[in-house]
Amino acid sequence: MDKITDSPVTDSAQPDEAAPERPARDRTTRGAALVATLVALPITVLVGGLAFVQLSSNERAEPAATPSATVTTAGPRSTAPVEMTAPVLAERPATVCRALLSQLPATVNDLPQRPVTAGPEQNAAYGDPAVTVACGGAEPAVGETDDVWTVNGVCWYATEQADATVLTTLDRETAVTVRVPRSYGQALQWVPPVSDTIVATVPSGAAPSGCQG
Repeated sequence: MDKITDSPVTDSAQPDEAAPERPARDRTTRGAALVATLVALPITVLVGGLAFVQLSSNERAEPAATPSATVTTAGPRSTAPVEMTAPVLAERPATVCRALLSQLPATVNDLPQRPVTAGPEQNAAYGDPAVTVACGGAEPAVGETDDVWTVNGVCWYATEQADATVLTTLDRETAVTVRVPRSYGQALQWVPPVSDTIVATVPSGAAPSGCQG
């Protein structure tokens, strides 16, 4: 009679027993990937932040554009007396001019006042090249169609020279002349402070019709 023996467990049964372990491995793999992602994300953010800070630092380190030099800021500038003539004035114009010169401002726009070689009681100068103020000269002849400008209550007439614009009052008892070098640009922008002093110290006179508009 054949002897019945127990057969050992074959290898074919092992995969069925091991099958339940697969989900555990899958969970372990997904967990590891999640941890790696969580670790990598702050590093990425940190690297990006450092790059932004570096870029911002580079931008701040760039020097600001240097403003272009202007005639009034470029230096050095002379403070020596400005050569001017001083014609002899009659008593009344001389008195008016002394009043005007005593009240002129220390600066015209950003130009400081400078001494003059003659007639400080009727002449003044500002800056280098010098804007000059002369009191007591003659009024220019003005045609009916010539351009005139009223600045801060004073009527001015302009004549052009090779290197300057000369502005003369037309509506004052005693004429006042302001000479503005061409390098300063628009001449009328330099006369408002002088106009204010003229209104306060020099009486009004007869004026052309163009000054009354």
